[in-house]
Amino acid sequence: MDAAFTAEQHEIRRTLRDLLARHTGPDAIPAAVRTAEGYDPALWRRLAGDLGLPGLALAEEYGGAGCTTTELALACEETGRALLPSPLLATAALAAPLLAALGTPDQRAALLPRIADGTLTAALALPGGSLATALGLTGDNLDGTWAGGGRAGGIQAHGAGERRLYGEADRVLDGHSAGLLLVAAHAGGYPRSRTQLFLVPGDAPGLVRTRLTALDETRPLARVELRDTPAEPLGGDDSADAAAALADAGRTAAAILAAEAVGTAASALERTVEYVKAREQFGRAVGSFQAVKHRLADLYVRVEAARSAAYHAARDPEAGPLALAQALEAARITTGEAVQLHGGIGFTWEHEAHRYLKRAAGDELLFGPVHRLRDHAAQRAGLFGPAATASGALHGAGVR
Repeated sequence: MDAAFTAEQHEIRRTLRDLLARHTGPDAIPAAVRTAEGYDPALWRRLAGDLGLPGLALAEEYGGAGCTTTELALACEETGRALLPSPLLATAALAAPLLAALGTPDQRAALLPRIADGTLTAALALPGGSLATALGLTGDNLDGTWAGGGRAGGIQAHGAGERRLYGEADRVLDGHSAGLLLVAAHAGGYPRSRTQLFLVPGDAPGLVRTRLTALDETRPLARVELRDTPAEPLGGDDSADAAAALADAGRTAAAILAAEAVGTAASALERTVEYVKAREQFGRAVGSFQAVKHRLADLYVRVEAARSAAYHAARDPEAGPLALAQALEAARITTGEAVQLHGGIGFTWEHEAHRYLKRAAGDELLFGPVHRLRDHAAQRAGLFGPAATASGALHGAGVR
């Protein structure tokens, strides 16, 4: 594919990389994740105010830059390189597209400018514990079973006008600190049940948020409990079932997350190459051994293939789930090899190699696993339809 970028897109990448190089590092990341927010608020204000990062893909009428998914994906590739703890993914890639697609004119006018300037962060609270299924990445989300099926469990919405929410959602990305929650809940009772999205301010009565211990500290997760919590329907009382909108947002978010995973893998590989050039064993650089060269060459090909897939998906979000599968796999394998090739020091808490491995593993737990991403993409493409199945059976029986 032609991955040529415009001068403006190159400038976004260069400016962000320079800024993050100055403000992130081995000591800055642990300090940021241990704050109440789970990220550096001062750096977030600078990313939002100076670079307009959360508003890159928002329309200009709402204070955004009016760019496309490609620009946001390039920005997230750089944040992935730096393992930046920030609410960018939850706010700009998950919540903002849903607000733009489903919100009423008043809701969009009130919320999107605050997201664009960084003064409001948002999180998507989905019951069932499977973000990937709810977003239609690893399974069909139309039947609503991921949200409790309208019977027991999940989150239930009662009343008319101002709704009241009951229930809880686990593993909500940045849910402990977001100023706004988009909560998926069942409305209409069991006979007419449908899944709708509701707006819940972070200071709403009856809202209890608990930060959870996560494998990857740079991806803060929370448990969100709603106890007779007032909420406003996103899109108004007559809003349609949110499953289709969640699936659309999921494919775009997959493309953005794929670019971020590529950044993580590429950075881990670059650091490993520098290490094996300098580290000596048996009187020569570790990187001069042919076996090490072969391993690094294989990793380079894997990362570049994932980057190409991610760039394609940024232009065509329909390819997002497959690009995400390839990027998550590349990140998992590359970061695992990075720990191995760093030798004994790579296994210590003092070295940052383990952070890259945790980011890769944590992302696959949240948005994977890889084999289910590929399986569902194949199902959507009709690869396992009746014709394909019959053809496979004939081929297996030796019929030509």
